[in-house]
Amino acid sequence: MNLFVRFFLLAFSGAALAQFQPQVGQAGKDVIWVPTPDDVVERMLTMAQVTPNDFVWDLGAGDGKIAIMAARKFGARAIGIEYNPDMVKHANENAQKAGVAGTGAGKASIRHGDIFATDFSQATVVTLYLLPALNMKLRPQLLSMRPGTRVVSHSFSMEDWEADEISSVDGRRAYFWVVPANIVGGWNLEAGAQKHEIALEQTFQKVSGTVALGPLHAGLRDMRLRGANISFAFVDQSGMRRDFSGRVAGNRMEGTFRDEKGAEGKWTATKK
Repeated sequence: MNLFVRFFLLAFSGAALAQFQPQVGQAGKDVIWVPTPDDVVERMLTMAQVTPNDFVWDLGAGDGKIAIMAARKFGARAIGIEYNPDMVKHANENAQKAGVAGTGAGKASIRHGDIFATDFSQATVVTLYLLPALNMKLRPQLLSMRPGTRVVSHSFSMEDWEADEISSVDGRRAYFWVVPANIVGGWNLEAGAQKHEIALEQTFQKVSGTVALGPLHAGLRDMRLRGANISFAFVDQSGMRRDFSGRVAGNRMEGTFRDEKGAEGKWTATKK
């Protein structure tokens, strides 16, 4: 190979690198690249009710469009994780062109990395467009995140972790979940001067339970868990209904209660 040919090949490869453009269907580490349409991206971020107070992480960022829209339209701080270094460079150039490149509020950056070896535990919102098997591989990590973290997936569900909302945009589905607190087990409940034991069962955000009222174990009514927010009610031996609402913080819950006669008070519960 003479010097001229070698110089030409080097110049050509350098120009090709500089002009990298992603191709729909190109192979990635775990999935091929297919961009999410803009209207689906907007619905995903709207479902998650993203605000400037949020920290959005997009797993499998591709050309960066989800992180970029989160920053530009919703004012959030956004980070995308992408395995292909050429795509990372391209996505950051897109963020620069959109005027949102950076790491602060209202800014987006794309990092080179493996989503399965990345700590995204500080996210308040996680977005995904992967594959069903990859969603399931990530599910334990998502469920271990801070209660109240919002998760949105384009096209693919989390199997028996049922979505809190499913939206359809031009035939494309977006799935939304709120990470629930872990409340399963026995708890000691104190409500005013009364003390009770409650036993709680849980399948993701679906919860049920009983309260011990002497020899009686009454079912908890209207029980709901959304992130760290919990509410339930029970009817005592006299027929009085009490409604409870509060928040879960690890092995402790606390909030306020109200009975049918208008009496109010504070309650706490500690895990056994």
